[in-house]
Amino acid sequence: MTELSGALTSSGPMEPTRNPEVTLPDLITVLLDKGTYLNLDLIIAVADIPLIGINLRATIAGMETMLEYGMMRDWDEKTRAWVQQSVARHFPLQDGEEVIAKMAGGHFQQGFSDTWRPGSIFVTNQRLVAYRRDPKEVLWESTLDDITALSLFDEQTIGSEVRTRFLVNTNSGDATTLSAVAPARICDMIKQQRPEIRLSTSRDDQSEVGTPSKMEEHAWYRETRAQGTLWRGGTLTLDAQRLTWKAPNDVRPAVNLSRAEITGAHTLHMSTSAGRRLALHLVTEHGSLHLALSNAEQWRQLLANKTAQQTVAEKESHVGSR
Repeated sequence: MTELSGALTSSGPMEPTRNPEVTLPDLITVLLDKGTYLNLDLIIAVADIPLIGINLRATIAGMETMLEYGMMRDWDEKTRAWVQQSVARHFPLQDGEEVIAKMAGGHFQQGFSDTWRPGSIFVTNQRLVAYRRDPKEVLWESTLDDITALSLFDEQTIGSEVRTRFLVNTNSGDATTLSAVAPARICDMIKQQRPEIRLSTSRDDQSEVGTPSKMEEHAWYRETRAQGTLWRGGTLTLDAQRLTWKAPNDVRPAVNLSRAEITGAHTLHMSTSAGRRLALHLVTEHGSLHLALSNAEQWRQLLANKTAQQTVAEKESHVGSR
């Protein structure tokens, strides 16, 4: 088995070259794993007289790669139906549902134990689904009609590697974090089907995407007492002016901060009265505090972005007054 590839000569046209070390299994592995794209203009000539012209544009790849890049959209209806029957053996399709793209990814599950659950991300003409094949389980799903906003953000992993995640906001007010091999491509495919969905691709816009003017959520506040620390349950509220936390039986909020007083926002895993979970760590002018809640990452993005905007505004105000 030899491999033909193009090599530029001094006169410009492509000349074939051979690599005798390439085997048929090597070629098949490349086609299935990565695929290849042919962009070929060929002229067949006899005695320097051009007789036949060939213009070829072709993509050759394994089905998994085709699904990952969403290439089935351009196929005819009969071919798509044939592929859908094969996909349906491993993924529960609904009536009239077609898979547009599939790629490796995961769902960040928050609750008693915050953890990433690996699987595959499916984009169909009806739903966005995080699905695990073995054992078969829908990790998370939402209809495209229920999605209100998508936003991309960078997150540092435990191994200090920075990866791009995407946050999905729905009509119920929930925000879910998902991962994918190409999260921007997933968001673009959803946006193509539902142009009304808001898409944020920069940190500067994330505070405005899918965020109401007032946010409330149940949260655990780590209160420092003489005997030590105690996690207390209550309501965390954020409006245009202030961030407050108040327990049901408290006369006044235990946390009452203006946005200007918050100088930093981070997340970290901590042991709380509800188990080990992701907590929000806020740095203020008066010290730091910790709040454990389900959507800690969404709150961190919002508060961190507002803090950055406040800092920029203060600098601009200072420069303008000079």
